[in-house]
Amino acid sequence: MKKISANYIYPGNTTPIKNGVIVYDADGKITELLNPLETEINWEEIERFNGIICPGFVNTHCHLELSYLKGEIAEETQLHGFVKDIISLRENFSDEKRLDAITLAEQEMIENGIVAVGDISNGSSTFEHKEKSRLNYHTFIEVFGSDPKIAEAAFKHAESVYNSYFDKERASITPHATFSVSDDLVKLINVHAIVHNSLISIHNQETASENAFFKEGNGAMFDFLNITQKTNNQFTPTGKNALPSFLGKYKNLNKTLLVHNTFTEKEDVLWAQNYADNIFWCFCPNANEYIEGKQPNYSLFKNEKCTIGTDSLASNWSLSILDELKKISEKDPAISLTTLIKWATYNGAQFLGFEKLGAIEKGKTPGLNLITNIVSQKINTDSTIKKII
Repeated sequence: MKKISANYIYPGNTTPIKNGVIVYDADGKITELLNPLETEINWEEIERFNGIICPGFVNTHCHLELSYLKGEIAEETQLHGFVKDIISLRENFSDEKRLDAITLAEQEMIENGIVAVGDISNGSSTFEHKEKSRLNYHTFIEVFGSDPKIAEAAFKHAESVYNSYFDKERASITPHATFSVSDDLVKLINVHAIVHNSLISIHNQETASENAFFKEGNGAMFDFLNITQKTNNQFTPTGKNALPSFLGKYKNLNKTLLVHNTFTEKEDVLWAQNYADNIFWCFCPNANEYIEGKQPNYSLFKNEKCTIGTDSLASNWSLSILDELKKISEKDPAISLTTLIKWATYNGAQFLGFEKLGAIEKGKTPGLNLITNIVSQKINTDSTIKKII
């Protein structure tokens, strides 16, 4: 048995324990979590660390297959420009380059204390790697098609990718974003999700033009996708923001992750509360900064189930959950470290269904991270992470 302590233990799902002691076995399973105010501790048996110890991080939104685009796409292009750049660049790289980038990106996540990933896939390039991986993955097979005429073909492609996955219980067919899925395609995805009780992940309100797309039937993304022509000038604006306009088309969904939420408004959060009680909100702060130069209004979400993602190396400088927490702390210092750790660990594990992860609790194997240079129980630019197990 190994016994360790730190200035504070942040269990992920409960309040921090000052000078708490974690006992774990050779497999990393937690056998005890001790509070020195309640239990007499023989400190000579304990390895002590300066800083805080928390569970391994859960990255609920990544695009591992896009790792080959690290540093290739300009910053602050807005989302339509980012998509345009990916389309223009994606054929310029060999399979070997892509696979090498996948391996390096995963190693970066492991070194940064990430133990589980909700990963977006448009094809099967990451599947062989994931099957052998040390990380826990749930793979979202992403389908898109704003043209109703290609709905069936787009879904059949996604279904063939899904059928090739090695663990169907850890895979879903999921819509790309609010603006990129036609009503015909919505119906096909919805049926598959109900039959398989799938987790769903949706890029939501990542760009300002996304709301204009539905509310007014115009804007940069509306024009970029040429929606007027694709719908034979039959697109009808809803007068509402993107979230209620799109998610409201789905029925009887399992847990649903809304990703980015950069331009989500209070009325959208209230709508989601009434729509379902299994909504999770994922923030990828550095990707928002990279693409749009904007951040969500985090104060809207303090009573919601929130998680953290890194997005891809095409839209980020690193695959580090700690770097994401730093950005949130910079934007909204009022969010407590306890809340941030819960978002980065417990909530993500709950959404993805990895019950043994996310909390330092007897019987779980969450992994353990040491975060140092914490000042007044706040993460700052100098904070660093070390993976303990």
